[in-house]
Amino acid sequence: MNTKDVLKAKQPALFYSSFINKSAPAKLTLGVIFTLFLSACQPTDGVSDGAAINTEGAVDHQALAPERRQTIEALAGVPLQQLVSFDPQEIKQGGDTGISISISSAESYSKPSSNLTASRKGSFFIGNAFFRQPWVIAPASTDSRDGLGALFNVAACQSCHVKDGRGHAPMSMDDDADSLLIRLAMPATTDEQRQQLQNSLIEKVAHPMYGGQLQDRGIQGVPAEARIAVQWTDKTVTFTDGHVETLRAPTFNLTKPGYGPFDDELMVSPRVALPMIGLGLLEQIPDEDIKKQAIDNNNNSDISGKFNWVMDPQTGKHALGRFGWKAGQTKLLTQNQSAFNEDMGLTSNIRPHESCMPTQTACVKATTGADEQGDGRPPVEVNDEVAKFVEFYTRNLAVPHRRNADDKLVLAGKKRFYDMGCQSCHTPRYQLPKTDDDHLEQHGQVIYPYTDLLLHDMGDDLADRTIAGKLPPKDAQVEFLANSYEWRTPALWGIGLAQTVDPQATFLHDGRARTLMEAVLWHGGEAQEQQKKVLNLDKQGRAELNAFLKSL
Repeated sequence: MNTKDVLKAKQPALFYSSFINKSAPAKLTLGVIFTLFLSACQPTDGVSDGAAINTEGAVDHQALAPERRQTIEALAGVPLQQLVSFDPQEIKQGGDTGISISISSAESYSKPSSNLTASRKGSFFIGNAFFRQPWVIAPASTDSRDGLGALFNVAACQSCHVKDGRGHAPMSMDDDADSLLIRLAMPATTDEQRQQLQNSLIEKVAHPMYGGQLQDRGIQGVPAEARIAVQWTDKTVTFTDGHVETLRAPTFNLTKPGYGPFDDELMVSPRVALPMIGLGLLEQIPDEDIKKQAIDNNNNSDISGKFNWVMDPQTGKHALGRFGWKAGQTKLLTQNQSAFNEDMGLTSNIRPHESCMPTQTACVKATTGADEQGDGRPPVEVNDEVAKFVEFYTRNLAVPHRRNADDKLVLAGKKRFYDMGCQSCHTPRYQLPKTDDDHLEQHGQVIYPYTDLLLHDMGDDLADRTIAGKLPPKDAQVEFLANSYEWRTPALWGIGLAQTVDPQATFLHDGRARTLMEAVLWHGGEAQEQQKKVLNLDKQGRAELNAFLKSL
């Protein structure tokens, strides 16, 4: 029985920056998330057809701390052995919001939630239109989407999130960094700064001239902050059976600084755009479900994920972070408007100030496209109507159904994934509640995102560096509670279609991994043991693990 037959026979139980009206798309660094922090999985002895079939009850439970296993089962609502075996419900990894497995093309990430009613689809397509269209420099006849810059990274969301997918690092010294940006942070130097960071009263210590994000473009008369260049160095990794995998390590350079030299201690964080699918579902995972995973992970000597505790720019109150590479954003509305502001230089009611540092006088004096909002609020370029349409769009980009979920090779790879304890960070399944809001499509869904939304130390190889190329100290916070070594576990759903959507898409936060296996092999820190076990995989084992990841 293939997956289509299964869907007929047994129905399961139960973006990033865009803009409309006065807005057009912004560069969604949402991301909302992700380049693969896969924790790879252990070989089963001579895994072949027999092991691929015999998955029930065969999970190596010793790969998990007892508390972690209990939490995973409580969140999933089913035993662990059911998760590792073939589960027809998991074909719809986005629940009833997902789109048919027959859709496997460049448009695989661009479809609305399947359960979106006709009366609500209009909002989705309006948001989509603004996501794709570029913003222009003010003043302009197109005043519904003018106000680009004065400093910015891209003019349209689609420039960064090609087909709503993930970005890639520049391929050469001459390549533009359209789908990659650079976050900046300085180390705290005063007791006041250290106290503010420890209490999440500020996101970071911004550079006095360049701020908290490098903007590599400027409108006429406003110098860009710098140009982003990357050099690649090959690194070979050898498996136990002699197979050699060639990885590539990036060195990022900021050239042609427009506002003076960079400080040697400036911490530089390259980040590719995250895919836009399933963000509304991740937003509905209760805070308590994320926090309890941090608690039980801390009882495991190897895995110690933590949640980021951030200042919500809309409410001015502390809240749990879940979006972005460092989980620095609390919800889609604030993620979107932060991306408008930092990526495109657009103001909104949540981010009403231009993304210029006070010392950047040309930027400060540039003409804006801001319109009066009334009610004593400052004029902005992205009004609340635009923001709502963009939020609705980013909330309802559907997760594609899995392909070949019942294939023997895929099931063998799935068992390896679980035997290795990959689910220690990549939590497979959640049951979403029905909440008191209008997120109707997401209510009550059973989803399979494979993420705990926590921060994990991924080791020195994946840590950000200073502009001088040195590792920052681990107590140097760069995004609320997150340091340079910590990354939020990305959701894995849809990962197998990433390069179908955009052949240039790459993996991990800085786009260094060209394949899923490369992404696995870069794992270090808390995932070091999983990475070592992956290196023990033979040719068959590698094929099985890759088949499982490709099926997601």
